[in-house]
Formats: sequence, C-alpha cells, structure tokens
Amino acid sequence: MRDSRPKRRAAALGSAGVFVTATLIAGAVAAPTASATADTHHGKDREARGVAIAAARAAETGIDWQDCPADWNLAKPIQCGWVSVPVDYAEPYGKQIKLAVDRIGNTGTEGERQGALLYNPGGPGGSGLRFPARVTAKNPVWANTAEAYDFVGFDPRGVGKSAPVSCVDPQEFVKAPKMDPVPRSEADKRAQRKLAREYAEGCHERSGEMLPHMTTPNTARDLDVIRAALGERKLNFLGVSYGTYLGAVYATLFPGHVRRMVVDSVVNPSREKIWYQANLDQDVAFEGRWKDWQDWVAKNDATYHLGDTRAEVQEQWLELRATAEKSPLGGVVGPAELISFFQSAPYYDSAWAPTAAVFSQYVAGDTQALVDAASPDLSDTAGNAASENGNAVYTAVECTDAKWPTNWREWDRDNTRLHRDHPFMTWANAWMNLPCATWPVKQRTPVDVKSGKGLPPVLIVQSERDAATPYEGAVELHQRLKGSRLITERDAGSHGVTGLVNSCVNDRVDTYLLTGELDRSDVTCAPHATPKP
Repeated sequence: MRDSRPKRRAAALGSAGVFVTATLIAGAVAAPTASATADTHHGKDREARGVAIAAARAAETGIDWQDCPADWNLAKPIQCGWVSVPVDYAEPYGKQIKLAVDRIGNTGTEGERQGALLYNPGGPGGSGLRFPARVTAKNPVWANTAEAYDFVGFDPRGVGKSAPVSCVDPQEFVKAPKMDPVPRSEADKRAQRKLAREYAEGCHERSGEMLPHMTTPNTARDLDVIRAALGERKLNFLGVSYGTYLGAVYATLFPGHVRRMVVDSVVNPSREKIWYQANLDQDVAFEGRWKDWQDWVAKNDATYHLGDTRAEVQEQWLELRATAEKSPLGGVVGPAELISFFQSAPYYDSAWAPTAAVFSQYVAGDTQALVDAASPDLSDTAGNAASENGNAVYTAVECTDAKWPTNWREWDRDNTRLHRDHPFMTWANAWMNLPCATWPVKQRTPVDVKSGKGLPPVLIVQSERDAATPYEGAVELHQRLKGSRLITERDAGSHGVTGLVNSCVNDRVDTYLLTGELDRSDVTCAPHATPKP
C-alpha cells in the first residue's frame, strides 16, 4: 500500500533490488579511466562501475540552477535544475534520463553551512520537490536545520518531472465507482484478477523501456549521482516511509558516502518482507490504527455524534459501507472510494478530525460533503495524471524489486485468512499489489540491508502504532545498522514523525543533523499532542 494522498487509492511502502558492493570513487570527482569504459563484468560489478562513472560525470557537469518553471509552483528563491543519469547503470554510456531537482540555500551564514540535505517522502512514487518549501513557509520544526543545510528535493526516476512512467490513461484510472474490494463471490475475484493482469500489461505497453530499471537500488544509485552533481563529498539524507528503505539500500551500497542519515517511519528491510509479506503486515497494523481512530471518535461523541463506543462507530461505518455498496453515493462513491478516503485517518493524525467531521455530516443527513471528499475530480487533469503516475511508480518499483507469488491460491489463502480479523484494508491492498503476480519483466532479489565499512551512526525515528510501516520494521533496521539509534514515539501512530511537533523528537533530530551527536542509548518519547476535535 502506498502513502495516502487525496483522492487516490493508497498503499504505503517501497521496493528493493540487486545487491551492489560499491568500492566507488569517494566523492565521485575523478574522471572514469579507460579501463572503466572497457569493463565487461556482469551484474553488480558493472552497476557499481557504472554509478561511479555517472557520478564522476555529474560532479564535473554540476547543476545549472535556474528559477523554477512557472507551472512547477515553486516560487523564488527556490531554484530548479536537472541531473542526467543512465537508465541502466550496467550501461553508463547508454540512454540517459533527466531527474528534476530543486533547492533552497541554507538560511544561516556561509560559516554555518554544512552542505545539502536531500529528502525523499516515500511512496514509492512520491515527489520530493516540495521539500524546500518548508523553508519558504518558515516551518518552525525545520528552522534550526535550515540554518545549516540547503534543502534539496528531487523527483525519483519515473516520478513527476523525471521521465514519468504510466500504466493506464489517467482519466480512466480515477473513474469511479470502482469494484468493491471485498469479493462476494469467485466471479468477483476473477474480475479483480483480470483487472490486475490488464494493469500489468498496460505498464509494459506504456512504459516497457523503463520497467526493468524501476528499482530501489537504481534510485539509490541516482541519489549518489545527485550527491555528486551537488558537489557534496558525502550525503545528508532524510527519508520518510518508503524513503527509509531507499536510505537503507543507499547505506548498504554506499556506506562510505553517508554523512548523516535520518529515517522516519521505517519499512522493514528484511528480504523476507520485501514486498509481499510487508503488505500483509500492513493490513494488520491498519486495522489496529483504524480502531485507535474509532476510539478517539467515540471519546468525542459530543462533537461527532457517531457513537460513544468503538463498536458503535464501527457499526456506523459498516452501515455506510453497505449503503454505498448497494447504491454508490452520488453515483460515484462506493466502498472502494470510501476506503480510499477513510484510510487517511489511520495514516495521519492530522486527518482524524477532518475525516470524522465529514462522516458526522453524512450521518446527520449531508451526503454531499462525503461525495465531494471521496469522489474524483475529472476536471483536474493535472492532479489525475499525478495520481496515475504515483500509482504506476509504486507498482513498477515494488513489482520489479522483488519476487512475488505467482500462484493465485497463495494470494487467496493469505488474504482470505487476514480479512477475517482485519477487514478494513486487506482486500483493497491485495488488489492493488496483484499486478506483481503477472509482472512482465524480470523481478529482482532484494538487497541484503546491512552496515558496511565507513557507515556512520544512523538515526531511526518511529511511532509505536504506525499503520503504514509497522514498528517491527524500525527494530529490524536498527539491528542491521551498527551504531544506529532508535527514537520511539510511545502510544502514537501517525505516519511520519519528524514533521510533527514533539520536542523530544525534534530536538534530537536537530542535534544529530547539526552536530552528529546521538544519545548513548535508544530513547522513548511521550506522544505528540492528540488531535483536537
């Protein structure tokens, strides 16, 4: 399941790829030698050599920073530019694509500057180009870090402005209502399987040249080329959600190129989890966080009038779902659209009150508010294209990163069993990922994430009840990265902790990024403030 975004079926995670041992040019400032161009090794050695060549080339070229194009909606003083990378790192002189990057300079003095901080928000399929806007918007959580660092965002390969991939016509992608994700019959399952197979075929038809190379290791290699293009000897990186997996793979492939790394809301990097099992684990965690939200709604029954117990709120949900299944609200909002809208509450605490308010209005007789919130806007062609692209990248990366079950009986067995006790997201998540069962290009073996020579301590931040990236993932990464520190936000579950106001977390992130210092042992923080109704 990818990170939730407005009016999009969601899912939240990332991808893997081929392990690469990287004895790369430190700082990637030397030109490739003649022997580099003549290299005929296969697999990881060729890719390691290829990324060294691409990074050296980028370091020499740099980035031609300009005012951002008007339609990117990134106002001065944010600047934009491009970095060229090979589609296939085994062929570094072959076809190149351009990656969109942007930046804003540090707000402190030249003496206070510590370099660039690169950011990935997750997905896979998320754009990082809004990251510098945290500075122009004067976001107080990031004010101290912004004094020392240029904030640099980018669109990963296949995303947004960076050689975007596509699997289906965007207007068709957003059309509603979709089929109810919960199958009522074998015929329903066959229909969903057909849709998933056609989606995979559409990815190949529309983006076949890129698909074999849409992997997390390749995105990590891209990250190293961007680092070199920025003139940075080592990488400072903030990754959230899938961005934590990107960071973990980068740290494994380029341990000596890391300076500071913060990973927030962690994808479990175990090869056994990437990606099939990780999505099943999500279904369990989503059910738990869905119940947390229902408990909060029940406590605030004086505001929302949806019931003063979790059971009563759940009954209202089941009634709404049954109504929409029988006759989609406004002709467009069925169970699939309801799940897409309501899942933002288990994702983010910031969605608790708005979601409850719309639900409350519906129960009080105002159906239109829910229709407006949960239905697609067919006039928003740019937004719909972004939604379709995000879903295409999510699918391409997760499906190409790792081997998925090809036997439908395995999918059917696992999701039928999970659905019994975790019905909120299970089948919706299954259908979203099912294209991976018939994926038309070679599926890779995930990187064995671990510490390597020169890797400095990494800071890991995680809430205890995160739905999209369950807590066990942070523990797993912590065990794999020697010297790392884990900050746990207790009794909390919002996805993405570092952007919330919680001084126990914020102060430690600032201290690490500004000084490199970490606590002597792991830290448990009290939760951030509970949302107000």
